[in-house]
Amino acid sequence: MTPPPTLQELIDTVRRDARTDDPIDQLAVASETASELEQTTDALLGHFVDRCRRAGRSWSEISAALGVTKQAVHKRFAAPLAERLVAAKERGPTFERFTPRARHVLVAAQDAAQASGHLEVGTGHLLLGLYADPESIAAKVLATLQVSKSRLQAALREAWAQPARPRHEPELPADTDGVRAAAGDTGAGLAGETAGRLPMGPAARAVLVNAVTVALEFGHNYIGTEHMLLALYRDPDSLAARVLASAGAERSQAQVLVDQLLHGYGKP
Repeated sequence: MTPPPTLQELIDTVRRDARTDDPIDQLAVASETASELEQTTDALLGHFVDRCRRAGRSWSEISAALGVTKQAVHKRFAAPLAERLVAAKERGPTFERFTPRARHVLVAAQDAAQASGHLEVGTGHLLLGLYADPESIAAKVLATLQVSKSRLQAALREAWAQPARPRHEPELPADTDGVRAAAGDTGAGLAGETAGRLPMGPAARAVLVNAVTVALEFGHNYIGTEHMLLALYRDPDSLAARVLASAGAERSQAQVLVDQLLHGYGKP
């Protein structure tokens, strides 16, 4: 194996780049160099973790190779990988791993946002979209938890009538075209029209990223409605998470039911 730079080589590089004997200047350059090395290391490991996942290797195998716990691998690599799959549409397969039912949720969420007179799709609309297909896993879980669509609609209408709660939204790149593609809108439109489709709000885009993360944690190579449902719980301050909690649909209960419904299912 090619040896990495030695400590002395790095020290010499810092001194050369600092172009001064002032220890403070050299410390600043050393800090910048260390940061660049850390980013390069993460990128290197991320590249090969991504290759392992594409080759079908499990998170357990990956964590064993890295000598860390599976939870540590999830935290370090699953979320960044999810963001690349959802946000980096220039790579092509932006939403190709979403199942038809998951794409149908996005269509229904668009309809819910438009029917409510809103300017963008939020987490509440995604939650309503989960009811679009009664045979989906998410819809079955909500039905088992005795959380009806009408009940959530009433709670959401009440919440939407209140002044917006100031909160920090995750900054994710807008990907309206990618969301249309995920919903099956390839140019002809779902209902014969492409105009008037609403953009995804930051919190809703975060849910899509988290849905990919949930799927990766399950070891699944697809994103279904069950992953979207569990992703809604990832931000407890989001509207959907608060409405679910107020309805008595706890995340732990939903997780157990999803596990039960997935038991014995093969990977598509």
